Parts: sequence; C-alpha cells; structure tokens
Amino acid sequence: MRKGLGLLLALGMTFSLAACGAQQSAPSTSATPAPATTEPTKQPETKVFKIGISQFVQHPSLDAVQKGIVDGLADNGFKDGEQIEIDLKNANAEMNNTITIAQNFAGDKKDLVVAIATPSAQAAAKSITDVPLVFSTVTDPVAAGLVTSMEKPDKNITGTSDKMSMETQLELIKKFMPELKKVGVIYTTSEINAQVQVEDLKKAAQSMGITIEEAGISAQTEVQLGAQSLLAKKVDVIFIPIDNTVVSAIEGVLSVAEKVKVPVFASDTGSVQKGAVATYGIDYYKMGKQTGDMIARILKGQKVADTPVEIGKDTELTINEKAVQTFGLTISEELRKEAKEILK
Repeated sequence: MRKGLGLLLALGMTFSLAACGAQQSAPSTSATPAPATTEPTKQPETKVFKIGISQFVQHPSLDAVQKGIVDGLADNGFKDGEQIEIDLKNANAEMNNTITIAQNFAGDKKDLVVAIATPSAQAAAKSITDVPLVFSTVTDPVAAGLVTSMEKPDKNITGTSDKMSMETQLELIKKFMPELKKVGVIYTTSEINAQVQVEDLKKAAQSMGITIEEAGISAQTEVQLGAQSLLAKKVDVIFIPIDNTVVSAIEGVLSVAEKVKVPVFASDTGSVQKGAVATYGIDYYKMGKQTGDMIARILKGQKVADTPVEIGKDTELTINEKAVQTFGLTISEELRKEAKEILK
C-alpha cells in the first residue's frame, strides 16, 4: 500500500512539471503585436540656382537686355524667387565697381554669373573661373579676350554679341545725307568693343570716300566735350557706336549738336528714342531673351564648351521723326516703308 501510494504521487508530480514546461514554452497568442515603425519618405529638395547679374551702366539698351534675360529665364521655367535667386548689381560705369561686383559674386559662390556689356564681362572673367559666365552685348568677345573662338568656347565663358555692320550704318546716314563727307565719332578709348567698332567704321568709310574724325574720351563727364571737339572740326554728322559710357550720356551730345543742326546718328534704338535720328539697331530686349534661353540650357546641364557665342538675330530700322525735323532732314518713302518704327 505504501509503495503503491508513493508511486502514484511520483507520477502526479511528473505530469504537473511537464504541463508547466509546456505552458512556458508555448508562444502567446493573446498578446497584441507591436505596430511596425516606418520613417517618412524624404522628398528630394529642388535646387535654387544663385545667379549674379553684373550690369555696367543703366541706360535703355542695357536695361532692356537685363529685362529680357529675366523674362527669357522665366519662359524656360526659371523664375526669380522660385527656381532661381537673382542678385542684380550695377557698376554705374565705374571699372573699379565691375571688379568689386565680380569678386563679391565669386565669394558668394554663385552658380552662374551674367555680365551685361564688355567691361563687366572682362572684370568677371578674372574672378569667375569655376562656374559658367554668360555675357551679353559684347561686340567682339575674341578681341575682348573672353573667348578664343566664337564657335567653341574653350573656358567657362560664352554669351551673345551685338556686333553689326558699320557699312550698313554709313549707308543709312547717306540715305538721309547723300552729300556726306565727314563723320565724327565719339568713343571710350578704354572699351575694346568701342575700339573695334571705330576700326570697322574707318574701313567702311574708306571704301565709301568718307573721312572719319575721332573724339576719344575716358569718362561720362568728357562726352559733351568730345562732341564739341568734333563740331569744331566741321563734321557733317556725329555717330555714336555701341559704347556704354557715351550712350549713357548721349543727352550731352544732343544738347550741343542740336544748337548747330549737326545730326546725331546712333547704333542702338535707345539712343534714337532719346533724340538721335535713326539706326539699324538690334532689339536689345530680344537679345536679352536670347541670352536667357542660353542660360536656361546651361542650367539644365548643357556644357559651356558646347554653347557657341551667338550674334543678335534681329536688326531693325528705327527713325525718330522729331529728330529728323530738328536737324532739318527728311524721311524718304523708301525709308518709311522699311522702318519698323517711326517715333513721333
């Protein structure tokens, strides 16, 4: 009896231990699983390009270029304050200012720099060497030392040129003044683009039997004195090339020329709007948009080396009828039909 009872107790304890072990090893099915944690997907940030624009001086033609650049970029999906951040600086026709602006743009790590007019482009080229530099209204980029080839720039620089035919400009003057013999030209001796134009003007004049008288100046304050020196040489007409310093002070030329009825002709439409007689001029707003299109292609990945320098596409005849009357000239029917615009 005692042995049997002991055996039964031993078997009961064995089964109890086995049951407890089974309960401890079995997985729990009543507990709620912990929710999985996932990191939110980060959207890639859209790059905002920092663009510096250095404009040499404020006058209608360069202002039109600057506006055209901004509008051209916007048309290509690069709006200021959204995809791009534009920093516009004006050198006020001071060479030292162009250098300071360029150095500041380099220090600010701009993604791309735009230079409007030759002096600003030359200054920028010395400081901007590791990002694209796009110029506009540079008459002769090769002579200015900006590129060695118009077709295939070899550095980080390209842009648009406003070079035009001096022969065409002289032919236009002769249509108003058939007896033209002596042309006076005012230009800035330190501006390479002005020097190139004067040389082209002299070559064209020689083949047409016309004499060129020069008045070289170095600052805006000398422009009126330059005009007076040409009048003293009894020129038939004063011609203003694409020269930013002279164009920005053309009122001084007009003030002395109007008194003695010596007509003033120009190379840009803005000067005609201010009182010059006429020009076959580039539409500088369109040139700005052309430059803006080029900048947009570069921002989208096109290499500067694969971006040839472009020459302004459109030249248009603009005549100032009031100036024609002021200087005692007449507009032929041929010119009236040809003119894109006759300003009243």
